[in-house]
Amino acid sequence: MRIIKFLIITIVWVGIISCEKEESYDLVNPGVEQYIELLKAGEYDAMNLPEFTYRDIPALLQYRNETRIITDFPHNPISSFYGPECKLGMYVLWTIESIRAVSIQSEYLIRRFPSQNPILAQRNSDELVLVSDIISHNIVAQAYFDWWENNKHKDFEEFDHIDPLEQTDYKWH
Repeated sequence: MRIIKFLIITIVWVGIISCEKEESYDLVNPGVEQYIELLKAGEYDAMNLPEFTYRDIPALLQYRNETRIITDFPHNPISSFYGPECKLGMYVLWTIESIRAVSIQSEYLIRRFPSQNPILAQRNSDELVLVSDIISHNIVAQAYFDWWENNKHKDFEEFDHIDPLEQTDYKWH
């Protein structure tokens, strides 16, 4: 009987001291800062984009110009194209597009993914031409910033249907 008690106490004691304190993350709806930190650390392992709302757009826009490459992020499961990496700023812009697509119930929305991939394509090309250079990133980042700044004093429903990329040569792939 002593051996069984000793074994139980030992197992419980080892279990208690070996537990590491882990930060608790709400991956369904983390805060913007938490989302960014998880993306940067390669620790965002949810299968979908967060359930952000238009209230999160100003905080997300702060990261629109980030060029840091991230490698662990949710991918649209219907896409046959697998981009193993993405610029953080581009992924954040795609996240903003997700907010807009959910709001207007876009026909292209798959779960919370606003398009197949967080990559740009030429808007008026007969062929699929993917674009990922710094010039296109800057143009798209400015387009989203201007879209928000020019409309932020309105109700979101008054401008959520306006495509921020409409006046650019780009669209989401």
